[in-house]
Amino acid sequence: MANNGRRSVKMKKGPTVGTGGHGRKALEGKGPTPKAEDRPYHKAHKNKQLSERSAAKRPGAPRNAGARSGPKGRATEEVVTGRNSVVEALRAGIPAKALHVAIRIEMDDRVKESLKLAAERGIPLLETGKPELDRMTDDAIHQGLVLQIPPYEYQDAYELAEETLESWKKGHVANAPLFVALDGITDPRNLGAIIRSVSAFSGHGVVVPERRSVGVTASAWKTSAGAAVRVPVARAANLNNTLKAYKNMGIYVLGLDGDGDVSLPDLSLATEPVCIVVGSEGKGLSRLVRENCDQIVSIPIDSAMESLNASMAVGISLYEISRQRAAK
Repeated sequence: MANNGRRSVKMKKGPTVGTGGHGRKALEGKGPTPKAEDRPYHKAHKNKQLSERSAAKRPGAPRNAGARSGPKGRATEEVVTGRNSVVEALRAGIPAKALHVAIRIEMDDRVKESLKLAAERGIPLLETGKPELDRMTDDAIHQGLVLQIPPYEYQDAYELAEETLESWKKGHVANAPLFVALDGITDPRNLGAIIRSVSAFSGHGVVVPERRSVGVTASAWKTSAGAAVRVPVARAANLNNTLKAYKNMGIYVLGLDGDGDVSLPDLSLATEPVCIVVGSEGKGLSRLVRENCDQIVSIPIDSAMESLNASMAVGISLYEISRQRAAK
């Protein structure tokens, strides 16, 4: 009888070799469903690949102005966005890596001045498309101008103190080492103002903790009015350990607080190597930092005023130290 071109298949009785466990594995399932970005056929996976390729082409991609430093003290690039902010940053002399200008940007006085200042300082001018400007600024309002700021290079807090002490002992530095350490301050404008005061009163550096602290951002650069070029900012992995090391090196650690052991005019250590520690306006000095201070110094103020802004307190203290050193 014709089989209409079909081949007959003989079925064997009993289990077939090599098939054991297939049914059991099928019942076990394939595990949890992968994330959308990990599924090759999903749109999210393609978007992730595009983002990774873009990041690979531009390592350390910048973010909005005021970006914090990365983990373990690694600084990240940032950008200044908007016509007013960019022209003001250029006027202040903030170090810049490049000025990105939108293609076919509508010119006004701010754009013209920005281009002129960038050209005078030798800052590269890059004509950039709007999609790329949006990506660089995380879709912030940039108005066609984006100033790319390089990461600030911090000094090591211990090395800065050691080098300054050595220079002072050799007579290369006229005044005894004078530093300001920040405890819990997060406002970059406070840092900028403190840097400016340190420069004005012949200080030798500012120390900031690596964690939960302000860093040298574009805003800090701007507030310092150029003093950030002259005054080194050092990073301390652990502020308390750094203060202990300073004390072992012969630097007196003085904490500023309203409830002090010594009033500022009665300060007798002004002519010695000194590190002034200032806390945030709200919380003041942390407990451990306070315990590591040789003295707690208070500034006499009217009883109606609870406290002073951190940068103002530092400025007043530096002035008094400078006055006493000049009178010596």
